[in-house]
Amino acid sequence: MTQNSYQICTRCIMDTSDPEITFDSQGVCSHCQTFDATAAAKLKLTGTTQGNQQLQATVDQIKAEGKGKEYDCVIGISGGVDSSYLAYKVKEFGLRPLAVHCDTGWNSELAVSNIENIVKKLDIDLYTFVVNWDEMRDLQLAFFKASLANCDIPQDHAFLAVLHHLAASHGIKNIISGGNLATESILPSAWGYNAGDRRHLKAVQKQFGTMRLKQYPTLSFFQRYLLYPFVKKMRTVRLLNDMPYSKQEAKKLIQDEFGWRDYGGKHYESIFTRFFQAYYLPHKFGFDKRRAHLSSLIVSGQMEREAALDEMKRPPHPEKELLEDKAFVAKKLGISDEAFDQIMAQPNRTYLDYPSNAWLFEFKTRMIRRFKHLGLVSRNAQ
Repeated sequence: MTQNSYQICTRCIMDTSDPEITFDSQGVCSHCQTFDATAAAKLKLTGTTQGNQQLQATVDQIKAEGKGKEYDCVIGISGGVDSSYLAYKVKEFGLRPLAVHCDTGWNSELAVSNIENIVKKLDIDLYTFVVNWDEMRDLQLAFFKASLANCDIPQDHAFLAVLHHLAASHGIKNIISGGNLATESILPSAWGYNAGDRRHLKAVQKQFGTMRLKQYPTLSFFQRYLLYPFVKKMRTVRLLNDMPYSKQEAKKLIQDEFGWRDYGGKHYESIFTRFFQAYYLPHKFGFDKRRAHLSSLIVSGQMEREAALDEMKRPPHPEKELLEDKAFVAKKLGISDEAFDQIMAQPNRTYLDYPSNAWLFEFKTRMIRRFKHLGLVSRNAQ
């Protein structure tokens, strides 16, 4: 990318580090335009009489579908802001959640402490699934060797699979997700790939891994989009989209209520994700995911553009600590610093270089959009 080709959005701070970004005549980027077309109206509805009625109807439906069962919903909990605040709100609404944590071997001590404090003070049952470390290590190393941007797929896919399989095994109809439009509406597709694509995950492991995945949890397209929603009648509910959600207010609340302590960055509760976002992506691919995170806050009205630009002038994490993270990650993955540097130096690749079900996910998205337009499915369908 040359200096002359560089452009940054006049509204948010997304720029041409996203190779697929476009700009209108006023310099407003395609991400802002998409937000206005798909998310803005939903967020404006939160907190209104109509929005509150919809939220209450959703809560009532969850309670009704869970009547007579020990739990009426499953919530994932990582110790981060979104999942911690969600746990608080779920209990406030009178729901009976089973909290689920997926331990992939990278939890910081701070994450463990935050999770323990939250579930204890809220009196929520916690189920922790510990992923087989040998398989996890081999799979994550395979993604590095494949020279792909989204090396966090092994963690994300496992968490997704565990949530769905556990809910199904307990006969629970509702998985409540902490995903939300207020803080996560912008994320360039060119910066990664769908963590839910089991075919892609297995293809990378087959080519670059050294062992079969016997205990690592996976979730197929058929299970997620056909078996579970249509046969088991399960659904994923993004409850934070139905209420006003301010990241700073949520952070203050969980600090005051649970003694929650900050990690210093979005998803930094995982040592691996902190290294992946603050070192691997910027150094190897030129992506700084803070741009997307901060731009999401800008378009949802939670942050001023100038404040976001000032934030980007600071490093994503102290350099000394990043180098320590790099050495720690390499050692835990069982490779030398030199071997990891060789991986970093390999030509970058994308999911298109490996087998995937991308066409199937694209077809699913087109069908949902068409059915939504016709009013045949819920606006919350995924």
